[in-house]
Amino acid sequence: MKKEIIISGFGGQGVLSMGKILAYSALMEDKEVTWMPAYGPEQRGGTANVTVIVSDEKISSPILSSYDVAVVLNQPSLDKFEGRIKPGGILIYDSYGIINPPTRKDITIYRINAMDKAAEMKNAKIFNMIVLGGLLKVCPVVSTNGVEKGLYKTLPERHHSLIPLNMEAFAEGGKIID
Repeated sequence: MKKEIIISGFGGQGVLSMGKILAYSALMEDKEVTWMPAYGPEQRGGTANVTVIVSDEKISSPILSSYDVAVVLNQPSLDKFEGRIKPGGILIYDSYGIINPPTRKDITIYRINAMDKAAEMKNAKIFNMIVLGGLLKVCPVVSTNGVEKGLYKTLPERHHSLIPLNMEAFAEGGKIID
C-alpha cells in the first residue's frame, strides 16, 4: 500500500497540522512516511499545502507531480490540484470555501461540510480534525488508534487535554463525508 496525498487550503485552516498528524499517525503504526509542507506568507492567510506519502515500503522521493488523494479547502487549491489527481483517485473538498465545485468524472469526489460541523460543535479549531476524519474514512491509511497516538506525539503536552475533543471531531468527520 502506498498513498500519495496533498492537503491544501488557506493558512490558518490547520492544513500543515493535519499533514503532520497524519504523518505521525503513520509513523506510530510503523509505516514509511514523508511529510513535505509548502508555505511562506501563505501561513498567514494565503494558500498552504502539505504532501504526505504513506507506504508499507521505502519511499523513493517526496517530490510528486500527481496524487492519489487531494484534500482541498479553498477555490485556489481546487483550481491548482484537481487536474493533478491520478485517474481513479480521490478528491475531498469542504464546500464552504469552494465557489465552482469539482467537475472531473474519472475520480471519486467527496464533499465534507467540516466548517459547518465545526460551527455546530462551537469550535473552529477542530475543523482540520473533522476533515482528517473524513479523509481517513474514505482512505484508511492509518487507524483511529494511530491518529490518537499521533495527536499525543504532535500536540504539546499542555494541549493534551484537548485530545478527546479532537478525537470527537475526527469521528464526526467520518460520519459526515459524502
